[in-house]
Amino acid sequence: MSALKVKKMREILLATGNPKKAREMQEILQAAEPSGTIRWRLLSEFPDAPEAVEDGTTFAANAEMKAHHYARWSGLWTIADDSGLEVDALGGEPGVFSARFAGEPCNDAANNALLIQRLAGVPPERRTARFRCVVVLSDGRQVLASAEGVVQGRIIDTPLGTNGFGYDPHFWVEEAGMTTAQMSPERKHAISHRGQALRRLREQLARLLEEQA
Repeated sequence: MSALKVKKMREILLATGNPKKAREMQEILQAAEPSGTIRWRLLSEFPDAPEAVEDGTTFAANAEMKAHHYARWSGLWTIADDSGLEVDALGGEPGVFSARFAGEPCNDAANNALLIQRLAGVPPERRTARFRCVVVLSDGRQVLASAEGVVQGRIIDTPLGTNGFGYDPHFWVEEAGMTTAQMSPERKHAISHRGQALRRLREQLARLLEEQA
């Protein structure tokens, strides 16, 4: 009689220091998890982790740098993302500088204030923008999977909603008739740039886990 095949527990690190983003990532990704096969690890569990250098000129480059860095340091499969806001009237800014648009340290209120200041006098029809996200899974040596997501919207002056984070209160999604900060987590996950990218990555992750089962 053959021995039963025991599924290996895989630890996967979610490489973000933002607790709200980490929660979003885990909520979306855990649907790829056959019961008992993944232990999700958070960067907050590793206070001594050296910060990754993110000096790429694209979201993809930064996500890859971050995923490789923390995978090599931790020895764990690591998922990292880089995401941000691209505003057409600002020539695509803040782009890869979204988190630090108003300088260091990162501050959502300061970033939003600068965004609205820069868009002063720009009519609503020219305030088109998009959130873009690239996610990468690395084992420290190579990219195991990657995916991208985009959601279109426009920037409004008056913040609406208290959910989400970052630029969400100013990002109006026409089809939904609300900002991403007014959406429930489930609704935001369904349409957001990060939700799109993570669901696409989730499919690849499920295949990788199945291959290793």
